[in-house]
Amino acid sequence: MNPKVVTIGLGYIGLPTSALIANNQIPVHGVDISQHVVDTINAGKIHIVEPDLDKAVAKAVEDGYLKAGVKPIVADTYLIVVPTPFKGNHEPDISYVQAATEGIIPLLKEGDLYIIESTSPIGTTEKMMDLIFTVRPELKDKIYLAYCPERVLPGNVMHELVYNDRVIGGVNDSSTEKALAFYGQFVKGELHPTNARTAEMCKLTENASRDSQIAFANELSLICDKAGINVWELINLANKHPRVNILQPGCGVGGHCIAVDPYFITADYPMESRMIAQARETNNYKSFWCAEKIKNTRLEFELKHGRQPSIALMGLAFKPNIDDLRESPAIHIVERVLQDAGDADLYIVEPNVEEHKVFKLTEYTSAVEKADIIALLVAHDEFKSLKFTENQVVLDFCGVKI
Repeated sequence: MNPKVVTIGLGYIGLPTSALIANNQIPVHGVDISQHVVDTINAGKIHIVEPDLDKAVAKAVEDGYLKAGVKPIVADTYLIVVPTPFKGNHEPDISYVQAATEGIIPLLKEGDLYIIESTSPIGTTEKMMDLIFTVRPELKDKIYLAYCPERVLPGNVMHELVYNDRVIGGVNDSSTEKALAFYGQFVKGELHPTNARTAEMCKLTENASRDSQIAFANELSLICDKAGINVWELINLANKHPRVNILQPGCGVGGHCIAVDPYFITADYPMESRMIAQARETNNYKSFWCAEKIKNTRLEFELKHGRQPSIALMGLAFKPNIDDLRESPAIHIVERVLQDAGDADLYIVEPNVEEHKVFKLTEYTSAVEKADIIALLVAHDEFKSLKFTENQVVLDFCGVKI
């Protein structure tokens, strides 16, 4: 069965997207640089934690609509779903997008559709268009190019890929129409046509907005700690106002979207994005503040009891009930606490991960039983039913016990 779609990148977005398309009886060839990932998928299994993804991949592979490889092959539609990391001082690095694009340039033919889903700086789609036409000038005005960002929530990806609205931005009207027809085959949410630059900015705007709102909540938590006010109660009461909707504070902001995307704006428009930049600083500072709070609590315990306390650090993921550790503030906190732990016994907990290449993980109930100080870093469901003794000091940075 010849593939109609090639997806480049089989991570937290690329694999669910590939499985969804394949389960709509559209043959997909997924590409990943990791042979392990390729072998895992071809065996009908998955390498990440995401509800319902295992069933979707198993069915797509069993039915013959999904195959994986380390190199792209000829298709009609090419989806770029690779990471966009940083270089230097929070400057966006589109080298993965460029490398993926260069890999398919020899395969492109008249009538093909090229789509970037990776979060990208404004103008990236046009840059890739120029790259393609520089190498293959005969394809100018004969292929379709668009930017179509994903906007899904880890832990609910399979549902949201189908039912969330999508923004579809082509480099011209015909590209937009072609991309609308493509997504219309498997997306039941509304499709909103625009141009590529607006679609790129829309993705960045959504996450910069969320980051700013979280920064307000985190700033409130710092003020309330100093003022002796329960921030959870305060926010609950303030939200009784019909036009107020304050988010919940946490120990920072993580993930490969909210903690990253605002920098794509501030890097290119530093003078115009000062509030966005300040929100990033506030949310980065919150994880530093949490680590200092744990250190100070440890010192207070030592002075009071004449011994080093044992400390449970509860959670490593960037949000509850997933295994995704990318840009996680909890990891930064654990690293800071470890640097200054002295002889204290530390129990590091992440119930959604079997093992970690750096940290030795402890089962969560065992960690709580042994700990004098319990720092709740991520509001995993497992933690909500935990019972603590009167002698234990509980630092709830994410509202587990509200």
